[in-house]
Order: sequence, then C-alpha cells, then structure tokens
Amino acid sequence: MTVPDELYDITIIGGGPVGMFAAFYAGMRNAKTKLIESLPVLGGQVSLLYPEKTIYDVGGYAGVTGKELVHQLTAQMQHFDQTICLDEEVLEIEQLDDYLFKIITSRGEHYSKTIIITTGQGSFQPRKLALPDTDKYEEDNLHYIVKELDQYKNKTVVICGGGDTAVDWAMTLESIAEKVILVHRRDRFRAHQGTVELLKESSVDIQTPYVPHELIEDKGKLKAVKFKEPRSDKVIELELDYFIVNYGFISSIGPIKKWNIDMVQTDIAVNSKMETSVKGIYSAGDCNTFDGKLKLIATGFGEAPTAVNHAIHSIYPGEHAQPIQSTKLSFED
Repeated sequence: MTVPDELYDITIIGGGPVGMFAAFYAGMRNAKTKLIESLPVLGGQVSLLYPEKTIYDVGGYAGVTGKELVHQLTAQMQHFDQTICLDEEVLEIEQLDDYLFKIITSRGEHYSKTIIITTGQGSFQPRKLALPDTDKYEEDNLHYIVKELDQYKNKTVVICGGGDTAVDWAMTLESIAEKVILVHRRDRFRAHQGTVELLKESSVDIQTPYVPHELIEDKGKLKAVKFKEPRSDKVIELELDYFIVNYGFISSIGPIKKWNIDMVQTDIAVNSKMETSVKGIYSAGDCNTFDGKLKLIATGFGEAPTAVNHAIHSIYPGEHAQPIQSTKLSFED
C-alpha cells in the first residue's frame, strides 16, 4: 500500500482545552501532529459558553477565565509547529492498515498513524436565526460566534440572546464598540444574576421583550433589524454594523457512533491507556468513559498525555511510553 506523503503521527479530533493540551503534549514527544476542529475557533465549550466566567479547578490557577485559559493553551501549543484545521467536521474514519487511518472531513481527506478523539460533550453548532436568507450575511456582519474583538471597535453592535454567553459578549464589547444593544425575548435574563446586575449598571442598551422579525439590507449588506414584541404589534428597527445572535449551541456526538468504536451510551469506552476498542485510536476528556471516570477539565488534562504517550509507544515501540520530565526540555522565546 502506498503511504500518503502527508502522513501524521497523531491526529487529534476536537479543539477544546483537552485537545489543545494533547496537541501541545504531542509536540513534547516530537510527534508530527494535526488537530481538526469543527468550529471556526479553538477552545470548544469554554470559548463558546463561558469565555468571561472564572474556572477554579484548573491546576496552577487560583482562578482563570475561559478566555484566558484558551489564550494560555494557544500560547503553549505555539511552542511547536502543529497543523490546525478549523471549521472542518470529521465525517468518517477508515482504517487502511495497522496504524494507517484515512480521515474524511467536510473539506477533504487526512492520513494519520494514530488518532486521539477529544470531542468533549460532542461537536457544537450554534442555533441559527429562523429568518429567510440569513446565510448570505454570515460571511459579513451576521455572527453566531465572536472571534476577533477588534473588528467591532467603534461599531454599533446588536446582540440577541439572554443567556450567560450573550450577556458576557455584551459586557466584553461595551468598552470596544461605539454602542452595544442587547435584545432579549423576555424581560428576565437566564444569565447569572450577578452578571445581569452588572449589565444593568453598564452602558449597554437593553431592549426587551423583542424577537427578530425582519432583516433589512442595503447594497447586499445587513443594515438593520426589525424586532417585534411577542404579544403585540409593536415593532422597533435597530440600525447596526454587526448583528450577533446567541440562542445557544446544539451539542451532538455526530458521526462518532458510526466509527465502529465501542460506546457506553454516548461515551467512548477506553482502558487505562486511553485506548479505544480500535487499535490506534485513543480518546481523552469528557467524550470517553472508564470505571471511576470523572468529567472535569483537570481530569482531561491528565488523560491527554496518557493517550499521547501510549500512541507514540504503539507506533514507535523503541520509544518509551514514560516521557522525560519537562524540566529537562527548553523552549526558545
């Protein structure tokens, strides 16, 4: 069988914190590594659902926000030249030979000797706006995920949603945008009460109860949105530069159940080496299960090196599964 030119030692499926740490740690073992993530950003659930919330159970931090944790993990990964594929969903895995897999995605094909699945609670996709022709604005100024804050600088931003993420985005953009308007279909917000109180004391313009009713365009670009009160005919029109919609995210294990890997309900069954039932495929983080499993970020950070080290030993038997201590390594700034 012809070996593909672009053959990786380890391909990591899932770009949340555990997948990011696994990618870094694979670099520590000099593994040629690729990470594939279905979202257009790294960080998974942490980036999407609570970027501004403080996490207290990560070793080495008295407290760290989700955004800062992802920033630090990104910096850690940058010690190595890993290949990162964003906005790409893995659809199928085909085993061609021992330690040779073809990974078929929404954008093409990849080849790897081993695979580590770190998809957390499943792939996340945003709940989209239920209005006609929304997709034509998504590449421009209708956003479901906040990626680069600077693009909103000195702009008028309208945000739809009432949960923690929508409120966090509004509070974050308050000091960046010229004006932030937060629209919610109810008078009460689902977000944490303390954050809501800070929101009410901020300069964010709060408009309730309204739901999106009509998109207004000018020269092919979204210019304004009409909002309607749910129980009346009252309509308001808000002009904007950017429209951010956060109605939550849909989580699904997706095609994993078709990959011929033993599952326990919706979790991937692994042993103490983080091996799945398929030779050469490993798993770490919230997507797997074993006797005594605890679903915590801290736990996943321990499982990732276990999976990496045993993957390296499986394809290079001369390499020890037990790594050297990181204090014996050095990185150039």
